[in-house]
Amino acid sequence: MSLSPRYPDTVHYRGLNRPTHIEATAHDLYVEGTIPPEIAGTFYRAVHDPAYVPRFADDNILSRDGMISMIAFRDGRVDTGIRYVRTERFKAERAAGKALFGSYRNPFTDDPSVAGIDRTVANTTPYFHAGRLFMAKEDGLPYQIDPDTLETIGRWDAAGQIRAEALTAHPKFDPETGELFLFGYEADGLASRKVAYYVFAPDGTITHEVWFDAPYAALQHDFAITATHVLFLIYPTIADLEGMKAGGPHWIHHQDEPSWIGVMPRHGTADELVWIEGPRGVHSFHVMNAFNEGTRIHLDQCLFNTNFFPFVMEPSGIDLPVEGALTRWTIDLSQPGAGISSRTIGPFCEMPVIAAADVGRPYARGWYLTVDPTKLTMLANGPGEVVFNCLQRVSFAAGEPDGRIDTLSEGPGLGFNEPVHVPSADPAHGGWLLMMVDRVIAAGHIAQELWILEADAIASGAVARVFMPFTTCEQVHGHWVPHARHAPAAPR
Repeated sequence: MSLSPRYPDTVHYRGLNRPTHIEATAHDLYVEGTIPPEIAGTFYRAVHDPAYVPRFADDNILSRDGMISMIAFRDGRVDTGIRYVRTERFKAERAAGKALFGSYRNPFTDDPSVAGIDRTVANTTPYFHAGRLFMAKEDGLPYQIDPDTLETIGRWDAAGQIRAEALTAHPKFDPETGELFLFGYEADGLASRKVAYYVFAPDGTITHEVWFDAPYAALQHDFAITATHVLFLIYPTIADLEGMKAGGPHWIHHQDEPSWIGVMPRHGTADELVWIEGPRGVHSFHVMNAFNEGTRIHLDQCLFNTNFFPFVMEPSGIDLPVEGALTRWTIDLSQPGAGISSRTIGPFCEMPVIAAADVGRPYARGWYLTVDPTKLTMLANGPGEVVFNCLQRVSFAAGEPDGRIDTLSEGPGLGFNEPVHVPSADPAHGGWLLMMVDRVIAAGHIAQELWILEADAIASGAVARVFMPFTTCEQVHGHWVPHARHAPAAPR
């Protein structure tokens, strides 16, 4: 492993992954079409953009510094802004004028001067609860952000009440109770099996905390809630402590190991946690939804036959064609020994989205990104060379998939980012989707537009497009905050 003198010429630093170092604001953006009046609030986006050349040339995209972006809608006008999250890591490197932290989630590769400094880059998900905006990544605690100015307030541990060393970047919000559900894996240290689970009241106070051991120290990127239970999802991408000490990767995927679902009442105890064994070698990064049907629980997720990240597959010795689909797993709590039944709902799936009001309940629709191979755009975006260019809408009748899938497919030259859903005041209307679109305008040059889509008529295309005044690196996840919850001042 050699030190890197410049940004590496790899997929992690080309195309949309090319560093920009932009911190900026802009107001009254150009809009084509008419913005629906119901779109009144702020779309917060997590963006990754490395502030300094990485220490090692084989660094990957997950190590890049986090940026918080906002796109604010008020009275048909649109303003935007973006800033780096001032993590402890960012501040240490800014003071030194160079990268000090080493390989992805491997503190044994850091410069000795930063020993003990919080390593997280807070680059994955923005979320809002109890009047606070956070930026999160699952390898540390979240950072609180000023929702108006995007200035970093600081690392958030709920005034010392959070004992876990890390919390998920995929929080769950109950649409009826207003509770926030979080968990952290490797909760008491590197490669630990410990998981910490927290429930927060609408006012931000902790009302429930449970610690337990997972079957192994797995990469637990997402989880799920139903109206009555919480589901912890274990797939065999396992922390390799001895490998890390030798300078190797944090994760090795074990194709021969089983997956597991841990099921517990939402306010239950570790003694009530039931582990149900699943298929071997599979992996999922993102959940669409989960819900109860009597004693049965349905879990809809973007499931793959392996961990498809190339920087996980290669050191794991995996050479498989990657296959994936929107998949429903069903378990019966009255017969946990019966295991998991599985069926396919829709084709290749990533970045699933549902309406916030549907979380944990039977639902009528969901959306996700996929790839239309007839319109491929080869552009570094995320950990691969192929961008998502297709948005799918799947529909359900009484919670069951009815086989109807609507499609918006564009390209070549266009790439889609994960959308957010904006509800409508009309219960008969399915609401709106806001989706950032990357457009290749010349070799090596990309422009960005925010598309506003009618959520139940995506094939009709955008009802309005907002032209962005500057291009950012790739978006990871986003979060919609209506003015009813927070009315931020427009950035100037």
